[in-house]
Amino acid sequence: MAQKTASGDEAAAVAAAIARFEAEVGATPGEPSAAVSPWQHAALVEGVGAKQTVQDPQGGARWLS
Repeated sequence: MAQKTASGDEAAAVAAAIARFEAEVGATPGEPSAAVSPWQHAALVEGVGAKQTVQDPQGGARWLS
């Protein structure tokens, strides 16, 4: 049995049907994620943890950040 390939018009019709289907039932764009505050960005860049022990550079007391 010989295989038939789709003509250009048939292929375009299939592509248009798929695009229409995706537009009708596809997921809608969600809410944009909340922006990171400048303080949080600095903490992430510096690698500061919420429960990290910090010591004063002059040899002073330690505390939890």
